[in-house]
Amino acid sequence: MIRTRIRTLAALVVGICLGAAIVASIESPGQPVRAQASPAVPSAVPDARTLAAAVEAIKGKLPDQAHAMQDVGYHFTNLWFAGQMQNWDLANFYGSETRSHLRWAVRIIPKRKDNAGREIDLEAILQALENTSLKSLQEAIAAKDKPAFEKAYRSTLENCYACHKAADKPFIRLQVPTQPEAHIVNFDPRADWPK
Repeated sequence: MIRTRIRTLAALVVGICLGAAIVASIESPGQPVRAQASPAVPSAVPDARTLAAAVEAIKGKLPDQAHAMQDVGYHFTNLWFAGQMQNWDLANFYGSETRSHLRWAVRIIPKRKDNAGREIDLEAILQALENTSLKSLQEAIAAKDKPAFEKAYRSTLENCYACHKAADKPFIRLQVPTQPEAHIVNFDPRADWPK
């Protein structure tokens, strides 16, 4: 987390310096960009407070973990319907998107505290999920095995709910979906376009 903040801060400083160089070259076209006299240099380099404020402003514009998890739900729901229709290419797509968005959610908050103040390592939980039920799900899709797919899908739901409980969010109960999230997507692998 600290390493990420330092990288973000460094990228911001580099961006500000590049921006200043571009502005200087626009203001005096054809002239080489030169360092200004030392009194002007400190004003071109923001102080720590300014950088911290800029970082906080950027962080306030980024999606939160709930947004990333909403995307996970969208893809995982559609995965069920792709598997039910045995549209294995589409199932593979939604399975990959589910894993990608789970990783995004964990990058946003890799560790969190439960109500008792204990640290919950979401990275470790995701790694375990990827090595067990998500792997089984991926294998079932590759094998085009609908019964194995259904079993792995339900197992993944159970493991996801275990994570919700560990994170003190047992009220986020999961179920096999009853309708797809993407009403515009035709899940039938034999469908032709246009319809």
